[in-house]
Amino acid sequence: MDLQLKHQNLRSVVDCMTKKTEKSIKGKKYEIKAIKKGTWGIAHIFSTVNSTIVHITDITGAETIARYSGGMMTDKDRDGGSPFPAMQAAKRAADDAREKGIIGVNIKVRGKGGHHKKAPGAGAQPAIRALARSGLKIGAIEDVTPIPTDGTKRKGGRRGRRV
Repeated sequence: MDLQLKHQNLRSVVDCMTKKTEKSIKGKKYEIKAIKKGTWGIAHIFSTVNSTIVHITDITGAETIARYSGGMMTDKDRDGGSPFPAMQAAKRAADDAREKGIIGVNIKVRGKGGHHKKAPGAGAQPAIRALARSGLKIGAIEDVTPIPTDGTKRKGGRRGRRV
């Protein structure tokens, strides 16, 4: 009997947490607010020497929610890959995503890869920091730079680049 009563009380507490309800205990009204609901997404950060692209999608990766690049934040071409425009692009993308109901993201960081540089550019870390500061929850941070198993032929010909 006592166990059933505890189970019933627990169920009523869970019901109250999922819906906004008013309860009266000893004549006083108490309002129980709902648990914050929302969805998670994926933040794809592609960072090279010349640009940083922040692309937030839904959890499947099929639907684009927000996409900004460092070049959209500055009028100088040489500043596209620097940290400050990357931070601004990430902040704008995070604001758009929060408006559309995203509460958290898993981050995938990508460099140029292949037979180019494997390390991401200078804008990757500031972009991650800006996403975290904008109020989005950060799930996992993963490096998805493509690394060749056999390598493709570099440009420059048989005798290489002659300087």
